[in-house]
Amino acid sequence: MRQPILTALAALLLSACSPLANAATPVQGYQVVRTYPHDPNAFTEGLFLLDGFLYESTGREGASSIRKIDLETGRVELERSISSQLFGEGIIDWKDRLISLTWKDQLGFIYDLDDFETRGEFSYPGEGWALTRDDHRLIMSDGTSRLRFLDPETLKETGGITVTDEGRPVDQLNELEWVKGEIYANIWQTDRIARIDPVTGQVKGWIDLTGLLPVEDRAGADVLNGIAYDAKADRLIVTGKLWPRLYEIRLVPKR
Repeated sequence: MRQPILTALAALLLSACSPLANAATPVQGYQVVRTYPHDPNAFTEGLFLLDGFLYESTGREGASSIRKIDLETGRVELERSISSQLFGEGIIDWKDRLISLTWKDQLGFIYDLDDFETRGEFSYPGEGWALTRDDHRLIMSDGTSRLRFLDPETLKETGGITVTDEGRPVDQLNELEWVKGEIYANIWQTDRIARIDPVTGQVKGWIDLTGLLPVEDRAGADVLNGIAYDAKADRLIVTGKLWPRLYEIRLVPKR
């Protein structure tokens, strides 16, 4: 019986050392580069940077809005309230338009990017959570493990991917951002962001933001939610619902 045992042990070791063997998904930590003011009454749903301005959508019935904000000062340059019957969700820009989702009403809106005047509306099945985009499509989350791809002109669904980590579906995908060819996604009710391969849906890595919001600022604050990336300056900015600050962070190896 000795030889079969040794053979089995050798096979196990070779399997473990094989490049095909599954390794744990890498986890990154962060360093805070600087902070910016953020409205502590903003229940952040969508966030992106464009031409030096921060665009933010906020949620809750009766308090939902879309805002254009001076990042440095936090001053609201332009704001549009959303119908009090609707719960505002994610936003993204496409050409001269701003596309907006609502949570459970299966209704989205198209606004003029310059003045937030309504230019149209569209519908979709299920819930609407967040939006981002690459150069040729919109990417939408709905709280499940699936990300939908939308045609940016017709706003019709054209496909999608299921997000998995080591073969297991990852649901509660919330606010989204396109960063260097990857989809970054907040995982609702956690302090983690998933870095997702847009072709396979596999999680390429995790960003652990535990402890980002100081203890003294946690009273009244809600969950981490909101990712904005400035490709020109290579700035990554994150915040949360009802947080008093936005954080520009640099990713580092996790300790």
